[in-house]
Amino acid sequence: MDLSQGPCLTTLVVFENTINKELIRSLHVYRLENGEENEVEREFVFRKDGPYVETAAAPLLLLQGVPAHEIFEGRVIGLWLCSFAFHAHRLPRFFFIPSLLSISRNPKLKSIPTLANDLQLIFQRGCGTEDRRPSRELSKETCTRDGDNHYHLKRSLLVLDQDLNCLPNSGANSELLKSRQTEQNATGVAVKKKKRADSKDVARIALEDLAKYFDLPIVEASRNLNVGLTVLKRKCREFGIPRWPHRKIKSLDGLIRDLQEEAEQRQQDEAAAYAVAKRRMMLETEKESIEKEPFIELKSETKRFRQDIFKRRHKARALKN
Repeated sequence: MDLSQGPCLTTLVVFENTINKELIRSLHVYRLENGEENEVEREFVFRKDGPYVETAAAPLLLLQGVPAHEIFEGRVIGLWLCSFAFHAHRLPRFFFIPSLLSISRNPKLKSIPTLANDLQLIFQRGCGTEDRRPSRELSKETCTRDGDNHYHLKRSLLVLDQDLNCLPNSGANSELLKSRQTEQNATGVAVKKKKRADSKDVARIALEDLAKYFDLPIVEASRNLNVGLTVLKRKCREFGIPRWPHRKIKSLDGLIRDLQEEAEQRQQDEAAAYAVAKRRMMLETEKESIEKEPFIELKSETKRFRQDIFKRRHKARALKN
């Protein structure tokens, strides 16, 4: 957008309330014609059974003193979790707009033009960025080979507002999709590839469905959910999960096992046994909290305790050697 035409959107961050999912806050930063920046904070109610409405918003996010250009997806400010962040000075190669903020997938956004218009500008800017690339780059194709000497054709495509479980340009790639449904193994026997979930089934995946597999690596979780790894990562970003929590839960499980072994060794010392049991209860509570809110980090006390255990193990190995 040209500055001479009025205020230019430079930053837009959208937050979801962690308690009431219907409450949405947005922080808009506009560059004025004189070069100054104007920050506007808005609040909306995304009703499931009615149109979206804009309400009067007190500057809760601005009062925190966090610069808007430092806010990224997954950032938590009080009760607000950042689900989308756009910064004009840091244009990514691809834009990913969650389904909730996509006008084509969520037509109810049209009832709140103050947010819908800015999202439309971001979408158009993303399309313009891709269109400005040379045509040969837009249609760039690469040929890769897997372990079974099968060659696959890959094409770089714009991932704006497209079905993540289907190949774009369905007319041109329908035959390619059918050919990939069956593969010849080494003995020449046809093996059917497992059909992945439909886009409607992916949209119905809730946080509770993901929580069932937090104790597994993300690759195994994607197989159990019958979705691709990329689709699962995008689904995590929709729920504000910056990283799959398997490592954190696995680390807590290891600490709990260590404390259980230590409690068995100190049964005769009541004071030490009580301290170990108390620490173990704290770790189990923290594990339950991470399973419910996977975006939270390990407590600093837990990290210090884990580091202390690593040091003791290192000293024990050094003395043994």
